[in-house]
Amino acid sequence: MSLPATINVSFDFSSGATFGLGFIVGDPTYGVIGVSRFGSDTTVIPVVDLTPNVYQISINRGRNIMRDTYEAGNATIRVLDPNSDFNPQNTASPYFGKLAPLRKIRVSATTATTSSWLFSGYVQDYKYTYPQGQETGYVDIIATDAFRLFNMANVQTIPDTAAGQDTGTRIGKILDYIEFPSSMRQISTGLSTCIADPATARTSLEAMKNAEFSEGMGAFYMDAEGTAIYKNRTEVVQSIGTTAIQFNQTTGIPYKNLQFAFDDKLILNDLTFTRYGGGVTQEVFDNDSIAKYFPHSLNRPDLVAETDDIVLNVAREYLVTRKETSIRIDSMVVDLLDTAVPTDTMIELEFFDNVEITNVQPDGSSIVKTLQVQGLKWDITPNRMTATVTTLEPIADGFIIGSSLFGIIGTSILSY
Repeated sequence: MSLPATINVSFDFSSGATFGLGFIVGDPTYGVIGVSRFGSDTTVIPVVDLTPNVYQISINRGRNIMRDTYEAGNATIRVLDPNSDFNPQNTASPYFGKLAPLRKIRVSATTATTSSWLFSGYVQDYKYTYPQGQETGYVDIIATDAFRLFNMANVQTIPDTAAGQDTGTRIGKILDYIEFPSSMRQISTGLSTCIADPATARTSLEAMKNAEFSEGMGAFYMDAEGTAIYKNRTEVVQSIGTTAIQFNQTTGIPYKNLQFAFDDKLILNDLTFTRYGGGVTQEVFDNDSIAKYFPHSLNRPDLVAETDDIVLNVAREYLVTRKETSIRIDSMVVDLLDTAVPTDTMIELEFFDNVEITNVQPDGSSIVKTLQVQGLKWDITPNRMTATVTTLEPIADGFIIGSSLFGIIGTSILSY
């Protein structure tokens, strides 16, 4: 059975973070103003199509539900290697002298009407296997997105990070310092401001995550195209107002393997946040939630928010969105080989897309949840293409005028 989308795996031997060749004047592909990017390597180095020999693709990107943060996306791509092309000592290999860790690899899916990236990352490891009794060996190419690059880059003194800088600009300055390409960022202006950078030893990812947290429900992550995305809290709140994609057992997109949860894992009802460098500790708690669920505490002693009032507002926002719990749908599996599944919709799914999931119970009652996509896991072989969609309640609540869910006076939350 053929797949509903054409899968392509490209391997880029060039160094640097930028995907594809840099801007080439006069080139019909790499010289398109407004489309082509400025590269980090002036030497024309091949981008190889590995697709004919790819046997299996596993991709996992998204938010860690328990840690309440976005983590590095990863992919494992199994490539059959009948000619030992991926043997770095094979002088007859067309890749000889070019194989190295941290080369770039991308996975895309294309239909007659759309094309979308499923993953863009950097090779972490080549795992070679030569199964006994098989003539053809294979290599598992293990890759992670740019969050791993950020985590490997230690920082201390970061230039041009004075007090009063908004959180988005602060993240941009850190990306400048580690020389992450400006063409691979979409960084919004933050609504909270920062202290002067504390100049402590930490990873660049830790520094940017601190700014994200100090925004109060901001979101910093890598998208499937390999772009660093930062949404301020207003953008996060506004995302819940867009039309939800319907998933159900009748007229919507079919699914299987719903993972329900009704537990206390995401509850927070006693928060202690402090600004770095001697700010006044801000503690907020909810006695009703504590009486109902026992204390669920979180302590953050190192926020780079500029004022104690900002820290207090961040704590209040966390409390109001985390003090209660309800039944959750943590994930669902969608089989793209099912002809009732719209392929374009699925391959274009990205974080913060809204979904309404309806599940009819055996007794005829229904569970209906309006949630947001916060993780995507792809499993692709020549005969299989499934997406496991991680869903969460909106990470920040706010009043949306005209919304039947988030625009209810007296019920919906007014965010700051």
